[in-house]
Amino acid sequence: MDSLTTGFAGLGVLILLIAIRLPIAYAMIVVGGVGITLLNGPAIMLSQLKDLAYAQFSTYDLSVVPLFVLMGAIASRSGLSADLFRAANAWLGWMRGGVAMSAIAACAGFGAVCGSSLATASTMGRVALPELKRYNYSNRLGTGTIAAGGVLGILIPPSVVLIVYSIIVEANVVTMFMAALIPGLIAVAFFILTIFVYVLIAPGAGPKGQAATREEFVAATLSILPVGVVFVVVIGGLYFGFFNPTPAAAVGVVMVTLIGLLRRKLNWTDGREALLETARTAGMIYLILLGAEMLKIFMARGGVPQAMADWMGNSGLAPMVTLLILLLALILLGCLMDSLSMILLAIPFFWPVLVEINGGDWAGADTSPFGMDTEDLKIWFGILALIVVELGLITPPVGMNVFIISAQARDVPMSDTFLGVMPFFLAELLRVAVLIAFPALTLWLPSALSG
Repeated sequence: MDSLTTGFAGLGVLILLIAIRLPIAYAMIVVGGVGITLLNGPAIMLSQLKDLAYAQFSTYDLSVVPLFVLMGAIASRSGLSADLFRAANAWLGWMRGGVAMSAIAACAGFGAVCGSSLATASTMGRVALPELKRYNYSNRLGTGTIAAGGVLGILIPPSVVLIVYSIIVEANVVTMFMAALIPGLIAVAFFILTIFVYVLIAPGAGPKGQAATREEFVAATLSILPVGVVFVVVIGGLYFGFFNPTPAAAVGVVMVTLIGLLRRKLNWTDGREALLETARTAGMIYLILLGAEMLKIFMARGGVPQAMADWMGNSGLAPMVTLLILLLALILLGCLMDSLSMILLAIPFFWPVLVEINGGDWAGADTSPFGMDTEDLKIWFGILALIVVELGLITPPVGMNVFIISAQARDVPMSDTFLGVMPFFLAELLRVAVLIAFPALTLWLPSALSG
């Protein structure tokens, strides 16, 4: 077989290994290692392995990943999620469907100090599900709301997956965080609107909660001030240039640790568990990164990314149709793997296609079919990709957020939870359409702050 055929054969083997549930990191390492050996011989493959792991893991940009993971692990053990839900419930709980709306708002707030969708879904599920049951919310609306709300943790800054995307396409992490803020707030608004429409159609699915007294309202609002301070210091410090990402993450870790200690909700056992969780998660991320790099070397030597870019560029399809095909492929990949794996596997193939269609790295806004230069396209596509990656977390048959919520609500059939997230799935598709139609919603804030 020639190099290109070998590359596409390797891609088919990779999909097969993923389909039989081999962990994605091992699948990429096996396919990448065997592929390099077939194309260049075992000596070249061993030479690559000699320093590949060190070259990958010693990258300074990657040091931010375990710090943000640790920040989220400590935040989930410091009682911040309960405070966020209590405050949101004081503001919104008196409305029909208000407790579910409160859960969405709390998920957004927790995502601002966590950066992980799975952690957001798991933590908020423990806090909000008992309240939703207490007010007799329907199983579908209750579990569907928490599973969908969890996806907010992946987009609202800080986001580990967004950091990894930035490293792959060589984008500025802070710029990507800026670009994610407005689309993240749009998601919160669309989810709350979805619940509003849901309870208009089925009033019994989301009864009104109990209105908070003035004292309860004030106390609940004051209790979330520490979360606001962490967000302003960490994300605001990034936006306005006071911190680089790694120091900002370190400051965030210190702040959430102090909050937990001062409230006496964090002890040595919690700290040890947070460190172990961070080690496991960071180890998993780094192993996937190593596998992705080996796969990328194999595919590049086989010529697969360039062949795909040439084929799509010469296909005659309109640029926007090509973009929609790539986004649809990401949604389908979400049926097979987690969000981080999707980004690492797909973006090295998809991004060269868009660069080729856009006229190459030298394209300017005046000559681009998308009406933007390559740097803006990098930002815009990254946010769109992250949103459709979110959909994979609530899309059957994998739907990791749905599995997490189903494990906590064992009396609710998983099918009910999947049905419960469908209105939110449609809301996400609407958000994608809005952001495609109006790229300025993504690009305005980075331009305004950097200007």
